[in-house]
Amino acid sequence: MRYACWTLLYNSPAMQILRGLYSLDLQPVALTIGNFDGVHLGHQALLSELLAVAQARGLQTAVVIFEPHPREFFAPQQAPARLTSLREKLEFFSALGIDRVHVCRFNAHFAQMSAVDFINKLHEKLFARFVLIGDDFRFGSGRSGDFALMEKVGVKLGFEVHAVRSVMQDGVRISSTAIRAALLAGQIREAQRYLGRHYSISGRVVHGDGMGKKIGFPTANIQLKHNRPPLSGIFVVQVHAEGLGVLQGVASLGVRPTVKQDDKPVLEAHLFEFSQQVYGRHLRVEFLQKLRDEEKYPDLATLTRQIALDVEQAKKWFEQHD
Repeated sequence: MRYACWTLLYNSPAMQILRGLYSLDLQPVALTIGNFDGVHLGHQALLSELLAVAQARGLQTAVVIFEPHPREFFAPQQAPARLTSLREKLEFFSALGIDRVHVCRFNAHFAQMSAVDFINKLHEKLFARFVLIGDDFRFGSGRSGDFALMEKVGVKLGFEVHAVRSVMQDGVRISSTAIRAALLAGQIREAQRYLGRHYSISGRVVHGDGMGKKIGFPTANIQLKHNRPPLSGIFVVQVHAEGLGVLQGVASLGVRPTVKQDDKPVLEAHLFEFSQQVYGRHLRVEFLQKLRDEEKYPDLATLTRQIALDVEQAKKWFEQHD
């Protein structure tokens, strides 16, 4: 069904999630548009301003996002690694208090939509009364639309358009690109400063090959939604699990070259002093500190000794940062 609608409930009021540029709700909205990968401090500043404007004008808030990311559609092999999955974005939007999110399937048909047609749909289908976008936002077929066009058409249709300037930190423009670069370089704290929180990956615990248990370090194998995570290596982590609180551990994110021959990345977390079954649970893994890069060892005995050292080092890190 093209315009299916459903609601997710988190620890904040219900948020509507709709497919496409369509809504049965006739109430006018203040909306913003973008990919919001990472929902970093720049995104958060934009969303905070959107919420303030909506409250002052008695409007609902709406966010329009694209799935997949347009760059994944046009050039999947060259597309950047994702910082957040769709579910993670929706969780952040809900926590911030957004009223509804429109998830637009980015396909060949959507890519051919002209910039003016896109603006008209915001007005006619979503009842936009206020549009807030980044100063560098581009949209429409061939990326022909920009802020100036949105503002010009908005005047004719009767809605306001405002731009949000880039958010800077230490002379660096906060962006998804800058965060990816920091994570790739193992600069976890720098990424944290841009995000305003620890970088995390969430997913459901699935069955793995049982190798961790065999060598004395059982792990929770977290399902990855995308095959190219933005970081790799061995990390000090804390894991959030509903009903279990916050758990400390060490995690490996990578291709496990000692025990695997393919290049599909795996996220495995060994949780300290924890023995409960967590299969099927949804966990959020926060990356606190990088310990080292992945290495290929000559045998399992060498790998096991190194994991023991990683565990010891991670525990010392927690002692020093208690």
